[in-house]
Amino acid sequence: MNIGKDLNDFGWIVQLLKEQEPDRDEILIALKQCKNGTWERKSYVRFVDRTTPNQPWSEWQFKENIVLEHPTEGTIVIDCLKDGRIGGIEFVSRIEI
Repeated sequence: MNIGKDLNDFGWIVQLLKEQEPDRDEILIALKQCKNGTWERKSYVRFVDRTTPNQPWSEWQFKENIVLEHPTEGTIVIDCLKDGRIGGIEFVSRIEI
């Protein structure tokens, strides 16, 4: 699986979410709307500016993380925002120390 080649192709994550969190329809919808992500590093793609997070004027208002497990890609963390958007997706196995 060549993850990260096409930022607009998160179909495999949508499928993983359906399997592991089947009652999270709002997250499924948000994932399908993710476009024009920016790779901040090898392990993290961002969809929403997270400058000054959780400040009243900030676009990034964090709500929760969804953690998924993929058999070959490992742990995947989805940052969910209060307005229903996906802030970013982290691929934990790609974190460079």
